[in-house]
Amino acid sequence: MKLFTIGFTKKSAAQFFGLLRHSGATTLVDTRLNNVSQLAGFTKRDDLQFFARELCDMSYRHELRLAPSDELLAAYKKGKLSWETYAGAYLEVIRERHVETSLRPEDFDNAVLLCSEPTPEHCHRRLAAEYMAAAWGDIEVVHL
Repeated sequence: MKLFTIGFTKKSAAQFFGLLRHSGATTLVDTRLNNVSQLAGFTKRDDLQFFARELCDMSYRHELRLAPSDELLAAYKKGKLSWETYAGAYLEVIRERHVETSLRPEDFDNAVLLCSEPTPEHCHRRLAAEYMAAAWGDIEVVHL
């Protein structure tokens, strides 16, 4: 099973949708807490659902169980938490949500986890993908 990840910032729409299309993935899973902000540009929820379907032949869904809590994200963005503290707290949040049992592995087969960060190093999508891979096994994580 393959599970992809992608962030949209620092990418043009052409780069972003090109990466999605060439990945061969079939589902785009939005893991952002807020996906309707004007700052999301071409990845605003309704636009993204349309573009994913029309440009990439992908389904789209918003999965809040993989999003950080509002308080956690706000503290990190304001610089009140280091990356290491944020990452540990985020992993605790998804553990408490029991994502390994409340979500089904087959719903993530050939899916792409989306968030805003340009690279996976300091991004919750990577943490979520690694968590699910460890819990479910036999998952290759590919960062686009």
